[in-house]
Amino acid sequence: MNNKRLVEIAKVFLRLGIIGFGGPAAHIAMMEDEVVNRRRWLERSQFLDLIGATNLIPGPNSTEMAIHVGYLYGGLAGLFLAGFCFILPAVSITAVLAWFYVKYGSLPEIAPILGGIKPVVIAIIIGALYRLGKKAIYKHERSRILGAIAAGVIILLFLGIDRVIALLLGGLFGAILLLLTAKDRTPKNSSLGMFVGGLSVSNAIKTTAVSSTVAANPSLWQLGLFFLKIGSILFGSGYVLVAFLEGELVNKYGWLNQQQLLDAIAIGQFTPGPVLSTSTFIGYIILGLPGAIVATIGIFLPSFCFVFALNPLIPKMRQSKFASAFLDAVNASALALMLFVALKLAQSTFIEPDFNLIYLAIALIAAVLVIRFQVSPVWLVLAGGILSWIFSLLM
Repeated sequence: MNNKRLVEIAKVFLRLGIIGFGGPAAHIAMMEDEVVNRRRWLERSQFLDLIGATNLIPGPNSTEMAIHVGYLYGGLAGLFLAGFCFILPAVSITAVLAWFYVKYGSLPEIAPILGGIKPVVIAIIIGALYRLGKKAIYKHERSRILGAIAAGVIILLFLGIDRVIALLLGGLFGAILLLLTAKDRTPKNSSLGMFVGGLSVSNAIKTTAVSSTVAANPSLWQLGLFFLKIGSILFGSGYVLVAFLEGELVNKYGWLNQQQLLDAIAIGQFTPGPVLSTSTFIGYIILGLPGAIVATIGIFLPSFCFVFALNPLIPKMRQSKFASAFLDAVNASALALMLFVALKLAQSTFIEPDFNLIYLAIALIAAVLVIRFQVSPVWLVLAGGILSWIFSLLM
């Protein structure tokens, strides 16, 4: 494998791991800008297929997107390197904060820096939606149907339907609609069957893992197996992770108290990179540095395995008419999910608890810079954080 490619992968995903504030939708938007817009590692259609497929397997979506990209551009070594480099900054920062927390009993006050980052993150997501939406919906030969599918998924999400269920419904009903309105409706093969079979395997893992029991005082093995289970079955956003942790770590096993869990969640919210780095913080609180290492490996390891198994199937899905239609519909549904996340972020940033004209102005300016002038998200995130810090000093 070309060492130059591996060095490029390491540089790109380390940088994305450092500036990756805002959750999976923002991370994916930044990746799209780097690997499709700027570096041309992937075609936009390839990137869209990866988004659609990644949304249908357990684990952190943005981390799995990084692993997918690394695999396609750098082979097996690229798979591990991209995932490791994307995760490393968040895990390192979280470990330092966990040490600080255990030693001093509280967290350092860094929240003011994040104020200006939030509107920038929204602008970055809007920029990605603009670029990906043109390819996946607007310029697609079935644009009206795909637009209707995306609108339907948005409605389901606002009605409170689970995100994975909404994506699956959008994919399945959308595929049927696309095939029924197509001129040639003859499917070629059953690649989708293999893919759905893979999802069934993940559900089997879920059934097996949930049945395991853990003692009140965990060993490293028990802690690692707990987070391995979480990484194998976790669908949805960081809020789903919170539900898992509260239900089992606090209520069932008593490894953490409620305040420690809230502090762990706060860490995941204001550090860059994947929110699952919360596991590093929790592992450190429970069993020190060895616990942090074991918990981190446990929660992220399934993502590498899922991507390794799924990635070769994605091109085969395009050879099946039904699977290809399903993937087109899921791509449109995934963009609808990104839009839904952006709207929710906008609501909490600009409107709640009070209308914030400054943040709205930052978002609009950043959106123009992203879409019209293609300014790198790196500089926008840094500028947003610095502006917020300056405002906090002046106010």
